Amino acid sequence: MDMETLERLAGPTTSRDICSWAGNLLRRARTNAALSQRALAELADVPQSTVARIESGAMQPTLPMISQLLIAMGKELRIRVEDFDDHDRVLDERAVQAPERHARMERARDQLLDAVREHPSAGSVAR
Repeated sequence: MDMETLERLAGPTTSRDICSWAGNLLRRARTNAALSQRALAELADVPQSTVARIESGAMQPTLPMISQLLIAMGKELRIRVEDFDDHDRVLDERAVQAPERHARMERARDQLLDAVREHPSAGSVAR
């Protein structure tokens, strides 16, 4: 399925989230396991560039590939089917009504995500 079809069916917000899902999932699992991309790649017997491309969203992994990476960390992927929730359509409608505001919010969101990626332990509380 191409992005145009996905956007038409799910809307831009949901389709963007779908495209970043695998990378975000993998990054979170890897950082929770305190592994570098290189260490995960070695455990899963894949190139480090594959891990980097998935996490950046440049590559959409197959289910067997994401499963291989998760299993290498002692995790497994569990999937279930739910009714489609179109709550993101409200966000899409607002974006059309106020494109400049939406663009500012998107930039702010991206800056926040970049900051979290650069400093994943910031804000954690030592116990």
